[in-house]
Amino acid sequence: MTIAIGNDHVGYRLKQAVIPLLESKGYSVKDFGCFTDEIRQYPIYAERVARAVAGGECEKGILICGTGAGMEIAANKIKGIRAVCCSEPYTAKMATEHNNANILCFGARVVGTELAKMIVEAYLDAAYETRHQVRIDMITEMEQTNTLHKMIPDDE
Repeated sequence: MTIAIGNDHVGYRLKQAVIPLLESKGYSVKDFGCFTDEIRQYPIYAERVARAVAGGECEKGILICGTGAGMEIAANKIKGIRAVCCSEPYTAKMATEHNNANILCFGARVVGTELAKMIVEAYLDAAYETRHQVRIDMITEMEQTNTLHKMIPDDE
């Protein structure tokens, strides 16, 4: 599996700790930058990683900025992306199992190196549970049509 990874200037150092972990687990890593801790604009790198994942060049992605929130918002603007921002392993695991998240985001100002590694492992070690596919299909429909066409009772 190939993992796309990207960051802004705040996430640069943490990315340097995550890449060896990925490689040690047998993943191929494609680094979309940035390659410095000098100020860079996170939407550039979020788009690069999201397009690589949405286009099938990479199976999953990881984005790191100050909080992870900006990367998550920007990546989710690309059709086909289900990016999630996680600050602990349980949410990362569940995002894979229930939501089939294809990009993991987190913040270098929020999590330390060891916690970031645990989050990455939880995200990648989990497997999507297809029993949730109807919800993914609903999200995809919303993404494509900007609405959910199925009539849903108010009490559901």
